[in-house]
Amino acid sequence: MSSAPGIKRREHVDMMYISIETAIALASVVGNVLVVLAVCVNRALRNTTFCFIVSLAVADIAVGVLVIPLAIIISLGFNTQFYTCLFLSCLLLIITQSSILSLLAIAIDRYLRVKIPTRYNTIVTQRRAYVAVFLCWILSFLTGLVPMIGWNNRNVQGNLSSSSDIVCEFTTVMRMDYMVYFNFFGWVVVPLSVMIALYGEIFRVIRRQLNRRAEATCDGDRYYRKELKLAKSLALVVFLFAVCWLPIHIMNCITFFCPKYSIPKFAMYVGIFMSHVNSALNPMVYAYRINGFRVTLIQITSRCMLCKPTEPTACPTSTPAIPEKVDVKM
Repeated sequence: MSSAPGIKRREHVDMMYISIETAIALASVVGNVLVVLAVCVNRALRNTTFCFIVSLAVADIAVGVLVIPLAIIISLGFNTQFYTCLFLSCLLLIITQSSILSLLAIAIDRYLRVKIPTRYNTIVTQRRAYVAVFLCWILSFLTGLVPMIGWNNRNVQGNLSSSSDIVCEFTTVMRMDYMVYFNFFGWVVVPLSVMIALYGEIFRVIRRQLNRRAEATCDGDRYYRKELKLAKSLALVVFLFAVCWLPIHIMNCITFFCPKYSIPKFAMYVGIFMSHVNSALNPMVYAYRINGFRVTLIQITSRCMLCKPTEPTACPTSTPAIPEKVDVKM
């Protein structure tokens, strides 16, 4: 009888975690499906930049459809074979890694667009963009499946036969040195550092161009306001990425380097769903701030949710207002 309060408290934490994760999954799927639909509907959005944005949206849809349900199942624990549990855990890494690499691809694309605007269209072609997206996903699979070829906790389980069942938990099958050294330092810290450097250079180039155009034209103030919005969006991207992903990895580092310190289960849950919520935020940061995209989303909402016909002139009149700017204004 004395253990009942503890059990109820754990069940309460689990139910709260499941509820929050479900809400994040729904927001991620709905938001990113709208991103893909908007690109399919509006031909003006079908360029190399939106190729990377759609790749990011697909990865974030997978986070809502696969990663979050798998994370919930693994967090609750169930009996299964070791490699089945390990493969499910690797799926979490593959899909979340593809999201990170898509973010990095967008950062590189934004950098090239402001650094070499005159040569951008000849260097970053549609075909090369597709190849880059393909490489991002291949690399995500290769890095995420590394534990399947031996970097795992099978030896820790002792004489475990291939048919033996274990309680499937992420930390049971995944080695923490892999999560810290390989996954965090190699595939989170490095991409984050590259993105910070790229966006820092983007800020410098934009500011230099703004100063030149402000002196040369009367429209400098208007142009400055547009580019300032872009600069704020890029800063927000880096900030949200760091805020969402660093907590769970920092807790993994604490668990690995200071094993005597026990991370509360509630804190781990907070770190996990913060990393997932980044997928729900990406559509707002990368897509909804683009005017042409916003107009298309309004059209989709009016047609599908309000049962109103789409205005035939709404999309064409919106795109000329942003000639060549629809690619860069975020």
